Amino acid sequence: MLPFKLVYHERYDLRLGPHVFPSQKYRLVHDALLSSHAADPSDFCAPQPSTDDDVRLVHTPEWVDKLRHNRLSLSECMLLEIPYSKEGVEAFWLAAGGSILAGRLALVDGVGVSIGGGFHHAFPGHGEGFCMIHDVAIAIRRLQADGAIGKCMVVDTDVHQGNGTAAIFAADRSVFTLSLHQRNNYPVPKQQSDLDINLEDGVEDREYLAALSQGLVEAFSSPFQPDLIFYVAGADPYREDQLGGLRLSVEGLRRRDELVFKTARRRKVPVAVTLAGGYARNVEDTVQIHVNTILAARDVAVSEIA
Repeated sequence: MLPFKLVYHERYDLRLGPHVFPSQKYRLVHDALLSSHAADPSDFCAPQPSTDDDVRLVHTPEWVDKLRHNRLSLSECMLLEIPYSKEGVEAFWLAAGGSILAGRLALVDGVGVSIGGGFHHAFPGHGEGFCMIHDVAIAIRRLQADGAIGKCMVVDTDVHQGNGTAAIFAADRSVFTLSLHQRNNYPVPKQQSDLDINLEDGVEDREYLAALSQGLVEAFSSPFQPDLIFYVAGADPYREDQLGGLRLSVEGLRRRDELVFKTARRRKVPVAVTLAGGYARNVEDTVQIHVNTILAARDVAVSEIA
C-alpha cells in the first residue's frame, strides 16, 4: 500500500487513435502499478468531473461554452492539435477534477498524484498543444477559493514551456511559476514565468539536474513560501522522445523526480503531482518514466517516515 492516494479514471483516455499523444498511457500506468504490485487497488480513487463553475475560475465563459457545445472555429481546432469530441471534453473535465482531488489529498497526506492532467498550454480564452483546459490552474483556483491554500508554486519539468501557466498567473503574486524546458522548442514565442530555465538542445542528466537544483534553490530563496506545490512531471525530456530535444535517461528523470520531492519534504510543503507530456517512440518508456515518478514520491515519503 502506498503512503498516498493515486487519482485515476478510465475515461482519462482521450481515445485519439493513431496520434503522437498516447492518451492510453494513463490506463497503462494504472495497469503497470497494479501488475508490479507497486500499488494496490485500494491506493486508487476516482475523481468527480470539475464543474463548469470550477473551469470558469480560469477560463472565459465564451471558451467554456464553445467546448461544451462544439462551437470551435477551424483555427481554434487547429490550435488544439487534437480532434474535438464530446468524450474528449468530458475527459478534460475529469482531468481537472482529478487535479483538484490530488491537491486536496496532498494537503492531507503530503503527496497526491493524478495519473493524468498537466495540460499546461491552455489559456483562459483558447486551448493549444493538446490542451483544452488548464487542469492545474483550475485546481489552484478551486483550492484558493475554498480557503484550503493561499499561495502555490508550480514546478514544471515538461520539455515544453508551460506557457498557459505563465500567462494565467502572470499578474498573480499568490502563485509562483517555475518552468524548466528546452529553449528551441514549442511554444514560440514563450510567455514569461516567474522563473524560466531555458535549456539548450541535447542537455543530458548532469547539466539538467544541476539546473533544476539551482532553480529550486532560487525559487525558495525568494520571500515566497507556498502552501502547496503542483509538480507538472513531464516524461518528454527523455532522450527518445519524439517531440523533445533533450537527452535525459530514464534514471536521470527518476533523479529529477526525487530532487523535487526531497526539496518539498525539506521545506515541509505538500506536493500534488500531474503526469504531463511524454511521446517516446516506445510508449512503454513513457509509462515507465511516469511509474518512476510515483515510485520516487513513495520512496521519499517512506524515507521521511522511517
